[in-house]
Amino acid sequence: MRIYTNETHDEERAFYGIKNAKLRGCVFAGKADGESALKETSDLEIENCDFFLRYPLWHTDRAVITGCTMTDTCRAALWYDTDIKIECSQLNGIKALRESRNIELCGCEINSPEFGWFCRDMKITDCSLVSQYPFLQCSNVEINGLRMTGKYSFQYVENMTIKNSELNTKDAFWHSRNVTVSDSVINGEYLAWYSENLHLIRCKITGTQPLCYAKGLILEDCEMTDCDLAFEKSDVCAKVSGQILSVKNPLSGSITADGIGEIILDEHGGSCIVNDLSRA
Repeated sequence: MRIYTNETHDEERAFYGIKNAKLRGCVFAGKADGESALKETSDLEIENCDFFLRYPLWHTDRAVITGCTMTDTCRAALWYDTDIKIECSQLNGIKALRESRNIELCGCEINSPEFGWFCRDMKITDCSLVSQYPFLQCSNVEINGLRMTGKYSFQYVENMTIKNSELNTKDAFWHSRNVTVSDSVINGEYLAWYSENLHLIRCKITGTQPLCYAKGLILEDCEMTDCDLAFEKSDVCAKVSGQILSVKNPLSGSITADGIGEIILDEHGGSCIVNDLSRA
């Protein structure tokens, strides 16, 4: 294995095509402003390196990235990659991860608009994320311990599990399929419209007009706070603790809650059974 230590590079494609190499304490910055420092590479160990330049890791196979910083000028850092593990690193550039497979992130701090689009087979553990439009059309994703602030999150995702997380987001899980979220907090607006087979277990949910136009929706032992006009046109099986402000025209299934402030059923309502336990 070739080892590069404490080097600074700013040229275009500085390490293009290298294989079986270790980079320690290297910095990618400088007047030449070169792009794609580690393009078309494989079998890398990258430790405590700083990336200031664009597109450093494209078409990389098999890499472990530890203790690195990708600054806000490091745009589109990891694209078209496979078998990448990123530990205790900072990813701060826009579009930091895209169209990649078998990606693991652990203990990372991520601040990246449009993060993680079109990725599959991804595992995220104990990370923080700030993003405007994260995880668009991802599949086969496992998340545990994510602290997220975002907008328009998890749209069109498939086959995803989320545990022990705090999700502060609006318009989350739109058009998602086969998603399970457990023991998590979900704060936002217009949660999971048009979703299919969304399963929420022991979650705390806040925000206006959640869970509308959903198919195969299941809530187990969830708590809903400040949720109004919920479940419109949804096929739902829900057991909710606390009070739902209002339920509007659920399509089918059943909803049971400790209290429901208002049940709105008009000529557009369906066959859903709504049980307000406070009125029993």
